[in-house]
Amino acid sequence: MIFTKTDLRYYLEQDKKALGISSRKRPKWFGDDIWKYQIALRKHEYYSNANSKVFKHVYRYLHKKRGLKLGFDIPVNVFGPGLRINHYGLLIVNSNAKIGANCDIHQGVNIGQNHAHHDVPTIGDNVWIGPGAKLFGSIHIADGISIGANAVVNKSFTEENITIAGVPAKKIKEAPSTMDRKQALQQQI
Repeated sequence: MIFTKTDLRYYLEQDKKALGISSRKRPKWFGDDIWKYQIALRKHEYYSNANSKVFKHVYRYLHKKRGLKLGFDIPVNVFGPGLRINHYGLLIVNSNAKIGANCDIHQGVNIGQNHAHHDVPTIGDNVWIGPGAKLFGSIHIADGISIGANAVVNKSFTEENITIAGVPAKKIKEAPSTMDRKQALQQQI
């Protein structure tokens, strides 16, 4: 969660790195819509947690407006630093879910509750969530897991660095370690 300006700068810098943007300080006037959305999300988080009287409402408006344009419904204080949203398109996350650092998420993903109010997923760090995946219920997803496209995840996976897929999801193979994925990403940049 973002409580200080230092936290805000750290989250914004990690999100920028996750999006693969290294040479620019600000988004382009036209384009960079996902980056602009993530900036509004992080500032809305900061000003909500800091209980700002004015800026909280300004960034809530920008966050919601950009979210409607892109098809995102992501509440504040859910994602850790290093969020990477890959595409425009429907993306729904429950406000009680907790998702760790360096989450790489694609369009069509739904992270929601099952029956009870707090019956929502907890997702670890360095998780890749493929297009169309559905995660729901009181489940725990360990660090470094890759979730395949259109997977329906309704049970916990506590083994790290695996790939899960299918309806319902099951382990299909060992995934590369988190460090291997980070090194591959750095080579692409």
